[in-house]
Amino acid sequence: MARAAARTEKLDLRLTATAKRILQTAAVASSRSVSEFVIESALARAAETLPDRTRFGLDAERWQAFQAALDAPPKSVPALRKLLNEPSVFEQPRAK
Repeated sequence: MARAAARTEKLDLRLTATAKRILQTAAVASSRSVSEFVIESALARAAETLPDRTRFGLDAERWQAFQAALDAPPKSVPALRKLLNEPSVFEQPRAK
């Protein structure tokens, strides 16, 4: 079994008494300490948030194709042009 990394960093949080009670109750319900519960929950949320913001690698051929796509002139999409030139539902006059 892999050994867990030592926790050497500290993060201080300010929260309401209600929020603290909720976290404590949830920690007890999941048989964890409050610290474990908060860390696991925060890391799970971070994992949901970050996938499209992390680095990705491309080989030389795919990198060139990616660069070519970025450098190419934009394609004309008439339906999109029409949509963007019509007033939005927020700009249309209200029915009386």
